[in-house]
Amino acid sequence: MPVDLKQFSNPEYKPGSKVRRAFWFLFNAFFLRNPYNPFGGIKRGVLRMFGAKIGKGVVIKPAVNIKYPWFLTIGDNSWIGENVWIDNLGKVDIGSNVCISQGALLLCGNHDYKKTSFDLIVGDIQLEDGVWIGAKAIVTGNVVCKSHAILTAGSITSKNLDAYSIYGGNPAEFVRERKLEDIVK
Repeated sequence: MPVDLKQFSNPEYKPGSKVRRAFWFLFNAFFLRNPYNPFGGIKRGVLRMFGAKIGKGVVIKPAVNIKYPWFLTIGDNSWIGENVWIDNLGKVDIGSNVCISQGALLLCGNHDYKKTSFDLIVGDIQLEDGVWIGAKAIVTGNVVCKSHAILTAGSITSKNLDAYSIYGGNPAEFVRERKLEDIVK
């Protein structure tokens, strides 16, 4: 049997009321996705107003797109780069001191390609403290990037990343251990 998208239905997935989602669509377009809004304080305030848990010192660059802020947690001193898309149909938990570089995608949703109805699949994403997601890299649902892991620019992972490890490629594979050095003043 071929895929028949008119069979697609996901009534069990309820990400929030239609009114809440409609208001968020407008606020997201005006305050976060707007490339001419450089004011991080306003962005953090709007995200909190819609239920996101945002830590201290979080930097949110222009043109960031967030699907549902009420499914988002960001720890202290984390950076979200230009044109990052957090497509959080599920929960996205970003730890402290995390860097998500320009154009990266965090994608919680997928489809069941084995079913003719192409059912929705939703999985959470967790980026533990100190993780770096490189520019234009992609993290899919049901992935945990352990403490201080790195996903290099342009790489794609659908599997967990080990702590203090560097991964690259498509699909991402272990490259080497991440060693941090102390800053000498």
